[in-house]
Amino acid sequence: MVAAAQVTIGVTVSATGPAASLGIPEKNTFALLPKTLGGQAVNYVILDDASDTTAAVTNTRKLISERNVDVVVGSSTTPASLAMIDVVAEAQMPMVTLAASAAIIEPMDAKKRWVFKTPQNDIMMALAIAEHMEKAGIKTVGFIGFSDAYGEGWYRETVKALDIKKIKLVGNERFSRTDTAVTGQILKLMGAKPDAVLIAGSGTPAALPQKTLKERGYTGKIYQTHGIANADFLRVGGKDVEGTLLPAGPVLVADQLPAANPVRKSALAYIQAYENAYGKGSVSTFGGHAWDAGQLLASAIPVALKTAKPGTPAFRAALRDALESVKEVAGAHGIFNMSANDHLGLDQRARVMVTIQNGKWVYQP
Repeated sequence: MVAAAQVTIGVTVSATGPAASLGIPEKNTFALLPKTLGGQAVNYVILDDASDTTAAVTNTRKLISERNVDVVVGSSTTPASLAMIDVVAEAQMPMVTLAASAAIIEPMDAKKRWVFKTPQNDIMMALAIAEHMEKAGIKTVGFIGFSDAYGEGWYRETVKALDIKKIKLVGNERFSRTDTAVTGQILKLMGAKPDAVLIAGSGTPAALPQKTLKERGYTGKIYQTHGIANADFLRVGGKDVEGTLLPAGPVLVADQLPAANPVRKSALAYIQAYENAYGKGSVSTFGGHAWDAGQLLASAIPVALKTAKPGTPAFRAALRDALESVKEVAGAHGIFNMSANDHLGLDQRARVMVTIQNGKWVYQP
């Protein structure tokens, strides 16, 4: 293996397809990241997997075998990221995923030791929802989620969180990211008369169940996951998503946070960088996950460069070790403190509750 004259960061994101509202801001964010780190030039190779799991795996193989990357970042969705694990582990290649499910990094094993992630774990966000429901006096909840790893992961964590708060789950339905109607599932949920409904989807497809609930006259509270936190969801949902409640990374409402909030400053730094490049109001939480991957690499790459040269297995191993040792790195979503058993490294500072009012995200203290 010949050492390279620069660090190469390989990226696969869902810039087209059903998850494009996640992948586009992620792709845009890589253009804002530093071009030199630790005195070494950095090259970003960005591929689109079109929201397709097989394409994400193909891209990962291509980045490793053809582009000789030093780290893989991606993908945008949980199913794609889970499928990439075998490939990076076999190549002993560090990977930073931009997808949410804790299953990507837990339980820790010989393969997952190569994988890190930047989005908050589902359980952290599910507990924020359950705590809000408890305070609001909600006793019964209906659930509808994606019919894939994202929906299943959220269902598991929702059951745990509701159980802790002694809230009863009275319905459990699924829908596909590409569905155009969910009337049957919504009628079943409404038949159980829940006080609130939790929709576990991401991006614009998550608007469909909510629109259907409104069409059918549902008047209870509607919760969504942090998977909807971008302007495209507001645009597609329109008036039907007014009053939605969701947990989100602090970046979504950074300018509304109290001055003492530890994430306010680093979140505002990302917003300023993104909006300077792409226009006011263009920022989303998904791009924030890519920014945070950049912050982790900016911290770890200079450390790895002290022991090995880019383009070598020794550098990849050193970079993996450096990522695992990251401490107090401030990102758009929280403060990262990694360890051998925790490849996320976020704590409760990485979540706030938000509602949608007049088509805008509003912080709920």
